[in-house]
Amino acid sequence: MVATNDDSSDATLPECVVFDCDGVLVDAISSWRTLHDHFGTDNGKNLQLFIEGVLSDVEFMRSDIQLWKRKQDPIFKDDLFRAYSGVKLMPGARELVSELKQRGVFVAIVSAGVDIFVSTIASMLKVDDWIANGFKFAEDDSLTNEGICRLHAGGKGEVIEKLCQMNGINTSKIVSVGDSEMDLSMHIEGSTFIGFNPTRDSSIMAFEKAGVEIVMEKDLTLLRPLLGLE
Repeated sequence: MVATNDDSSDATLPECVVFDCDGVLVDAISSWRTLHDHFGTDNGKNLQLFIEGVLSDVEFMRSDIQLWKRKQDPIFKDDLFRAYSGVKLMPGARELVSELKQRGVFVAIVSAGVDIFVSTIASMLKVDDWIANGFKFAEDDSLTNEGICRLHAGGKGEVIEKLCQMNGINTSKIVSVGDSEMDLSMHIEGSTFIGFNPTRDSSIMAFEKAGVEIVMEKDLTLLRPLLGLE
């Protein structure tokens, strides 16, 4: 169950805050994009097909892996870790998550990003729970041709609903934070959604159409008043 705090000043706090990872907790557009930058590949065409629903999550992951393997084969898990070595936390991430946890708020990451990267961020920030997609590796830690789809990028709401059920959280006490139009799936009935750091015009337009709060600056501490922390 979610930790509670008897301080009446915390009455307006959410019970749970769910963050997307890429572009929200970390200052990188996508943990998949980071790998494309590392290997010198461009998945712009396939990304558009994915956004349009032409490619499934699994097909999209497979297409990415194929692009990388044309540049380097085999690719080992250590190669991927090195690709992520320069990625930094979003300004204010450590402070905001720490304050939320100190105030008894359950903090989770729901990401369609890469699990070996998201798990590192989850551990660094000491969040309560996390989920992400990822890769299949062979016995020698080399990357296979298949990805692991644990959640659909446009279906994060299902994961959040399960999170509520598992932890006894009322959906009206959940706040989700995402940076793209696909993250609007986090906005389950009764909950609150905040758009943070949208980088595409389509994301800004989708957030405006949905009537949600939008924070444009790369500073997570700006979410404090929206989360009842001041």
